[in-house]
This record gives sequence, structure tokens and C-alpha cells, in this order.
Amino acid sequence: MTTRAFPARRVVSPAMRAARRRENIAAYLFMAPSLVFFLGFVIFPMGMCLVTSFFNYTMTDFSWIGLANYVEMFQDAIFGKALVNTIVIVLVSVPVTCMFSLWVASLIYKMRDRHTSFFRCVFYLPVVTGSVAVTVVWKWIFNNYYGVLNYVFKNLGLITRNINWLGNPDYALACIITILLTTSVGQPIVLYVSALSNVDHSLIEAASVDGATNMQVFWKIKWPQVMPTTLYILVITTINSFQCFALIQLLTSGGPNNSTQTIMYYIYYNAFKLSRYGYGSAMGIILAIIIAVFSAIQFRLAKTDNG
Repeated sequence: MTTRAFPARRVVSPAMRAARRRENIAAYLFMAPSLVFFLGFVIFPMGMCLVTSFFNYTMTDFSWIGLANYVEMFQDAIFGKALVNTIVIVLVSVPVTCMFSLWVASLIYKMRDRHTSFFRCVFYLPVVTGSVAVTVVWKWIFNNYYGVLNYVFKNLGLITRNINWLGNPDYALACIITILLTTSVGQPIVLYVSALSNVDHSLIEAASVDGATNMQVFWKIKWPQVMPTTLYILVITTINSFQCFALIQLLTSGGPNNSTQTIMYYIYYNAFKLSRYGYGSAMGIILAIIIAVFSAIQFRLAKTDNG
């Protein structure tokens, strides 16, 4: 008959418990400022937004109306247009930003350090310049009367008369997406340069010796190793695209004919211009759900690609 051996139970002395308790208290004290900020300025406003969405909350009224705001929202033609425009912005800007950033990073990460730093600085400059300053520059470029774009196109013979780029429904949304791209590629390029620099070069050398082409090396070696960076870039770029607001407010205010209307700007318009806080909160909840769904899909696809 054999006896079963049990692992010895670790005895924790009172002194060790006290030391562990002091460490936990110190950790929570260091976390307290950030935790208070997170609870007060993130969690609490989210809860208030959810509650407010069920009320007719205006400057003169605060009454329970249940799901009326949500029903009105999906019957609102302008909200439908804003939703379509927002999704178009996301579906165009996110893939283009990721592909362009990866392409640029693939070209510059092998350069000398000073050359790589120069290009990273050039592409990251619009990010740190500020959205207002960048928007003012682009507004001058797209100006109907003395804009640089019209001047260049006329001299190249591409157009015969000035085009009102931001005042024409056929061009306005494309202009917004173009500006958004110029302000969105800076951070992804910096991240991709760092990720590509950390790829195991011994694997690349071994694949090259075995006769692998540059495309095979990229898809079989580099791409799997930069996938976590790609997932992060996809998520933050998607969130930023859904929250496109400053460009709309400074350039078009949702016009012409709601051709550049987005959910974020329509929330601002209803909540702060029309003082319909309940209706704006309901749209904010729907926007949060849409962003969460898009992010979950991206995480799912990235997990599938990683096997």
C-alpha cells in the first residue's frame, strides 16, 4: 500500500502578512490619484450619460421618456446620414492609415539612425502641432478663391476654374478624410518603425538563405511579429476616426447639406447648441456600442490571423 504525498503547506508568518499588507496599501495609495480621476471623469460620466439618455433633458425640463430618444434617433434622417458618413470615414481612413504607415515604416527603418529620426519627425509633426493649426493650414489650401490646391491644379491643366472643395457635397467628405489621414499617420509610423526594428533578424537571414523572396519574408516573418502593434494601431485609429469632430467643426459644421455630418458633431450640435442633452446622450451610447463592436471584430480578426 502506497501513501500519497501532499505538498507541504507554506506557513506565512505574521511579519510577512504585515509586510504584504503594507505593500498593498502603498500600491493603492499610488494608484489612488489615477483611480479617482478614472472614476470621476470616465466611469461616472458614462453612467450619467446612460441614465440621461432615458430622459427629456433640456434647459427647462428633466422628465422620464424611456426609449423615446432612441426611437427618435433611428427615425432621424440626419442621424442616418451622420452614421453613414462616419462609417465611410472609418472604412476608408483606418485601412489606408495602417497600410501607408506600414509601407513608410518598411522603407525608413533600415536607414541610418539620423535619416530614420528625420522622417519620423516629419510625419509626426502634424500630431504635435495641434488639430486647430493643421486645420487652418488645410482650410487655406482648400480655399475657393486663393487656395493653393486650385492654383496648382489650374497650372497643371487639371481644372479650368476654381473648385469650392469644402462647399461642394461631392468633394467635402473626401477633403475631410484627406486631412484626417495627414494627422493620423504620425503615431502609427513611429510604432511600426519600432516594431520592425525589433523583428528577429536571424529569422530573416535564414529565410533569405533558403531563397525566400522579400514578400515571403514579410508575410511569414515580419507580419506575424508586428501583428500586436497592428492591432493596437487599428483600435486607436478606429476610435479616433469615429470621434472625428474638430475638423468638422472648424471647416464645414457638418455641411454642405449634411455631406460631412458625423455622429460626434451631431451629438455636439444637439447637446450644446439645441440643449437636448438627453438626445445627445442617447447618440453617445449608440456611438460607444458601435466603437465597441468594431474593436471586438478587430480583436477577433487579429486572433484568427495569429492562429
